[in-house]
Amino acid sequence: MEEVAPRLKVLEEAFQGNGNGCASVEATQSAVSQVLTRVNRFQVRVRKHIDDNYTEFMPNHTSPDIFLEESASLDREIHDLLETVGAEGLSALDEANAKLADSGRQLREILLGLRVSEHVLKIDELFQCVEEAKAMKDHLVILDLVGRLRAFIYGDDAGDGDSLVTLPDVRRVFQALECYETIRVKYHVQAHLLQQSLQERFDRLVQLQCKSFPKSRCVTLQVSRDQAQLQDIVQALFQKHYNPVRLCEFLLENCIEPLILRPVMVEYSEDADGGAYVRLSLSYATKETSSAQLRPNYKQVLEHFRLLLQTLSGINSSVSSEQHVFSIIGDHVKDKMLQLLVDECLIPAVPETMEEYQSSTLCEDVAQFEQLLVDSFLINADHDRALVQFVEQYETYYRNRLSRRVLEMAREIIQRDLQDMVLVAPNNLSTEVANDPFLFPRCMISKSAQDFVKLMDRVLRQPTEKLGDEEADPLAGVIALMLNTYIDEIPKVHRKLLESIPQQAVLFHNNCMYFSHWVAQHANKGIESLAALTKALQATGQQHFRVQVNYQARILTEIMDGFEFESPHTLGSGPLKLVRQCLRQLELLKNVWANVLPGNVYNATFCELINTFVAELIRRVLTLRDISATMACELSDLIDVVLQRAPTLFPEPNEVAQVLSWLRLQQLKAMMNASLKEITELWCDGAGPLTASYKSEEIRHLIRALFQDTDRRAKAITQIV
Repeated sequence: MEEVAPRLKVLEEAFQGNGNGCASVEATQSAVSQVLTRVNRFQVRVRKHIDDNYTEFMPNHTSPDIFLEESASLDREIHDLLETVGAEGLSALDEANAKLADSGRQLREILLGLRVSEHVLKIDELFQCVEEAKAMKDHLVILDLVGRLRAFIYGDDAGDGDSLVTLPDVRRVFQALECYETIRVKYHVQAHLLQQSLQERFDRLVQLQCKSFPKSRCVTLQVSRDQAQLQDIVQALFQKHYNPVRLCEFLLENCIEPLILRPVMVEYSEDADGGAYVRLSLSYATKETSSAQLRPNYKQVLEHFRLLLQTLSGINSSVSSEQHVFSIIGDHVKDKMLQLLVDECLIPAVPETMEEYQSSTLCEDVAQFEQLLVDSFLINADHDRALVQFVEQYETYYRNRLSRRVLEMAREIIQRDLQDMVLVAPNNLSTEVANDPFLFPRCMISKSAQDFVKLMDRVLRQPTEKLGDEEADPLAGVIALMLNTYIDEIPKVHRKLLESIPQQAVLFHNNCMYFSHWVAQHANKGIESLAALTKALQATGQQHFRVQVNYQARILTEIMDGFEFESPHTLGSGPLKLVRQCLRQLELLKNVWANVLPGNVYNATFCELINTFVAELIRRVLTLRDISATMACELSDLIDVVLQRAPTLFPEPNEVAQVLSWLRLQQLKAMMNASLKEITELWCDGAGPLTASYKSEEIRHLIRALFQDTDRRAKAITQIV
C-alpha cells in the first residue's frame, strides 16, 4: 500500500480525466520528470549500498531485497505511465523507461556480484572457524566445517530463496574468479591436515604392530580403553571419504588369514599398560606347509576370532544411520574371510565318521558365530549367507566327506597283503552248508577282506534320519562303488602274486565269495545293482581261481610230458620218479589250499587236478603196444603208489572216489595183474565192471599188449565187443 500511494499521487497530478489521455503537455512532462528524478535517486542509493559493502566495508544492514522491490515498483509505475499518457509525453517516458531498464540490469549485475561476494565471505568465515576449532582440538567440529567448505566449493549449499539470482549463476561466477583455485587448494590442505591429524590420533589409540622373524611373526593389537576419546576420533575418521584399506589389509593379512590357516598362539589381556589398553598378541610360524595335520581346530579358530572382535570392539562406533566401523571394515574383508573360513576351516572340520558326526556341535557353533558377526555389523545377515549356506549344506558335506573317506579307506585296504589270513565261519562244515545254502562255508579269507566288510558295515550304519523324504542318500551307491573298486583294483595291485602264488588266487576267490555272501545278506539295505554286483563278484573270484587251477594242471601235464619207457621190457626209474613228482606237487598244493578253500571247493578242485594227472598216466599206459610181465608188474606197483597216496590229499580219503578217472585207474592196476580169463570175466560180454570205465577197443588193445598172440588171446579178443 505504501508503494501504491506515491504512484497514484503522481498520476493524479499528471493526468486529468478530460478524455484525451493527458491534461496538458506540461503536466505529462512534469510526471515524467518526477519519475526520472526518483529513478536517479534510486540508482544513487544502490551504488552507495554496493560501495559500503564491497569498497569501504562500512556497516550496512540494508538488504538487497529492498532495492529489488523498489526497482520492481518503479518499473510498474513507468509502464502505467506509458499506457495512459498522450503522445506528447511519449518521448519523455521512453527516456525514463530506458533509464529504468538500464538501472534494472545494473541492479541484477550488482546483486549477482553481491551474492558472489557473500559466497566468498562465507567460505572465508568457515576457514576462520576451522582454525578456531583446531585450536580447541574439536575434531568433530572441524570435520563438520570441512564438510561445509566442500559443499560451498564443490557441491550445493542452501540458498536464500533469491528469485533474481540463481545459485548456479553464483557458482559459475565464483569458479571463474582468480581466487577460486587458491580457495580450492586451501580446502584440500585443511582436509589433508584433518585426515592426517585424525589418523595420527587413531594410530595412538589403536596400535597395530607386526614383527617378522625368519620363520615366524608376532602381531600385536592394542586398543585404548578411553572410550570417549576413541569414539570421537573414530566417528570423525570413518566418514564416507575415508579409505580404510591400510587397516583392512593389516587385519586380513596378519590376523584373519593366519587365524584360519595356521596354528596361532594367542594372548589376550584387558589390562595392558596399566589398564590403559586392551591387548591381543598373535604368534605363528610363517613357513609354508600343506599338511592338514597343522590345520587348527575350528573351535580354536572361532574362539580366536571372538577375541579379535572383542579387542577391536572399542572402535566399532556408529558413523551414520546405516554404518558402523565394522561394517566398513567388513566391506573390504568379509568376502575373503568367509571364503577362507568355509573352505579352509569349516569344510575340513566336517565329520567323516559316524562317531564324530553324532558328537559334533559344528552346526550350532557356526550358527552362534554367524550371529556374533551379524551383531557386530561385520556381515549383513540378508546378503552375506556363506555361513548359513554351510549349515544348510552340512549334511551333504558330511555325506560327501564320509564317502570320500570311505573310498580312501577302501583303497588303503586294497593295497594290503592278501596273505594275511583269518578263519571265518569255523563251525560251518561242508555238510551243514550243503543243507543250508544261506550259510557261508568254513574257509580262510584275507584279513583285509574282513576289514573291508567291517567298513561296509559301518557305511550301512550311518544315520539317515536327518535326510528329507525326497533327498537321496549320498551313500546309497558307495557300497557298489567300493566292491567294484575292489574287483577292478585287486587284480592290478596284486597281479604278480596272483599269478605266481597259488594261495593268493585262492584267497582272492574266497574274498569275492565272502563279499557276494555279504551282499546277499544285506539285500534289503538298498545296495545299488545288487544282482549284477553279486554276479560280478562270483565271476571275478572264479575267473582268477580258474586261472590258477589251470596253471597247476598245466604243471602236472608238463611233468607227465617226460613220462617215457626206457625199453619194451622194463619200466625203468623215470616214470616212477615223474609220478612221485606229480604227487609231490599235489601235496604241496594241499598244504597251501587245504585249510584255505571251503571243503567242497577244495575237494572238487583236487578231484579235477588228480583226474588230470591220472588220465594222463592212463593214456600213457594205453599207448604201449607190448607190455612184458615184468613191465606189467612194475606198472602195477607204479599205479599202486598213486592209489595209496592220492586219497591222503583229501581231508576224507574216500573223497578220492569222486575223481572221474579213479575207478579207471583201479581197474587198470587190476588188469596189470590179471590173467586173460580174469579180464574177459571182468568184461563179461559188455556187462561187467570194466564197461563202466573202458571202451571195448581199449580192452582189446591191452590184451594184445599184455598177452602173446595165441588162440586163447584171439578167442578172448572176440569176446570183447
